[in-house]
Amino acid sequence: MEVVQKIYICSCWKIYNMKELLTRSLSGFLYVSILLVSIFISKYTFLGIFLIFGMISIYEFQKLIHLKNKRLYLIFIALLTLLTLYQDQIYIILPILILTIITELYLVKDLVTIRIIPMFEQRKYRTSIFYLITCIIFLTLVPNYSGEYQREIIAGAFLITWTNDTFAYLVGKNFGKHKLLERISPKKTIEGFVGGFLFSILAGYLIALLSNTLSITIWLIISIIMSIFGTLGDLIQSKFKRQAGVKDSGTIMPGHGGIYDRLDSVLFASPFLYAFLLILKYVS
Repeated sequence: MEVVQKIYICSCWKIYNMKELLTRSLSGFLYVSILLVSIFISKYTFLGIFLIFGMISIYEFQKLIHLKNKRLYLIFIALLTLLTLYQDQIYIILPILILTIITELYLVKDLVTIRIIPMFEQRKYRTSIFYLITCIIFLTLVPNYSGEYQREIIAGAFLITWTNDTFAYLVGKNFGKHKLLERISPKKTIEGFVGGFLFSILAGYLIALLSNTLSITIWLIISIIMSIFGTLGDLIQSKFKRQAGVKDSGTIMPGHGGIYDRLDSVLFASPFLYAFLLILKYVS
């Protein structure tokens, strides 16, 4: 009888895992499809999708830091409109970009030096604006950095990020022995980070060969930016979730969590990517 019960429990667990994998796969496929289709149709569909994604991410982030303020949605729309219309005005873009990068570097400092990120009321607003909101906006500005909409640039950035996440997980799961930041994310390992980094470099190299857009050197630098800062963004979001006592930032994507869960890496890396592309534009 005991053997039968064990067999029954194992069978139920396998069915549950299969259903969980199927749900996660379908949900992920839908998300990737919507994102890539919006990128390749036009800059307006891309902006439209990220207007929606941005609203959802702000809602999810406010829940994590225990903040309720509808004005943040208006600030997001206003800044998105302003920076999209005046992207070629460096005196408007540069101060916001600098404030965003400074805010993110402070988050990195808090990630590695203290156990809990201090989120007093004023910092909640400052972080919401100059971390989450402006990161979303700079992500939407990336494909237009040169004045023309270059869909391959933003699609490539996403593909590199997904490659980094996938192979960091696979390498870490199979070969990981040394923890990266165990108190924040127990499953992340140094071996996983190195694996994700190397495969990101490979992805950037292949994109350079196939896309005929930027040079191989520039795509390799983009890969380094997306891998390193994407990993930091993932860890910072994990810290926010750990402080909030939740597994995911939301439930909109079955098996994956929230939109903010899916975008944390690429959002954190986007201001650094945009800064690099601006330097490239004005130096060349």
